[in-house]
Amino acid sequence: MGNPAAQDPGQPRYLQIADDLARGIQAGRPAPGEMLPSESELIDRYDVSGGTVRKAIAELRTRGLIETHHGKGSSVKKLPPVSRKSSDRFRRSHRKAGKAAYLAESEQMGVTPTVKVHYVGPTEVPEEIAERLGVTAGTKVLARRRLYFSDGIPTEEATSYLPWDVVKDIPEMFEEKPGGGGIYARLEEHGNTLHEFTETVRARLATKQETTALSLSPGSPVIHLTREARTDDGRVVEVCDTIMAADRFVLDYRIPAGD
Repeated sequence: MGNPAAQDPGQPRYLQIADDLARGIQAGRPAPGEMLPSESELIDRYDVSGGTVRKAIAELRTRGLIETHHGKGSSVKKLPPVSRKSSDRFRRSHRKAGKAAYLAESEQMGVTPTVKVHYVGPTEVPEEIAERLGVTAGTKVLARRRLYFSDGIPTEEATSYLPWDVVKDIPEMFEEKPGGGGIYARLEEHGNTLHEFTETVRARLATKQETTALSLSPGSPVIHLTREARTDDGRVVEVCDTIMAADRFVLDYRIPAGD
């Protein structure tokens, strides 16, 4: 005998089931890390077909509440607190205090940050990045590729591209740990005074590679943020291409009202 979710004739049955399961998850039943009931158990509980249950499970994945493990079923996601990406993270005072933007943000949010560096070295700049840097596609630049974690959970993947002529004489830029204040502090120490940062933000579905890197369920949304760091003389000295798990971030910007 089925255990019906709220029967709303104007709502598809799979959404009724997804809503019912979501309410349970939000109440801690099951708790983060625990498995959802099996497909056969949900078929019996709601007295529906397997296809309806699978659509309900897919809806929960889309909402970022669960992750599905091939051959094992679905479990409730263990999620770190939502981080707010604010323009304040680029304050020079943070750099002078020895804090890179990510560390300053994490401190404000009360989470434990971890950074895993995947690559630091020369690369041929992709066409879309080259245009932003004002160089020809294929030009040699320095790439810094890393994966960020909050409380042990991967939340964003970022690659910084920097002009070779700007960084070639800054040895710290080629180290996994560039020192207190991060790469922006090193740039400024070598005469590249930063004037402004501009960001382009898009939303899309994660690629297969991004799904794996960020431990996302198939079909999960991501935020694709591309940032330019520009100096007082107008030169772009870094382009940072960042992919963020969309359910883990709020983008919070301060916009002056004057001219």
